[in-house]
Amino acid sequence: MSILEIVQKAYHKNGRAQPFYVAIVDDPAEGDTKLVIMFDEPDCTAVLSLDKLINDEDISSRNSYSGDRYDARLRDAIWDPEGDEY
Repeated sequence: MSILEIVQKAYHKNGRAQPFYVAIVDDPAEGDTKLVIMFDEPDCTAVLSLDKLINDEDISSRNSYSGDRYDARLRDAIWDPEGDEY
């Protein structure tokens, strides 16, 4: 299993809705960079290919990745609203 590298992350309070993190993650196994949107509740994570978004490729379900797989590997490293300035 390759190592996922968090390039950048930011916490968003999101007004009255659920707060979330957005992270840019390098995924060498897939050969591209992912945009990860992670909410407080475990397994509530969305993952898109940032490379495909930047290149204006289709953003339908073909640009969708298993959020639970990324959640399990990244949650401890991403989710820390107490430690981040926001």
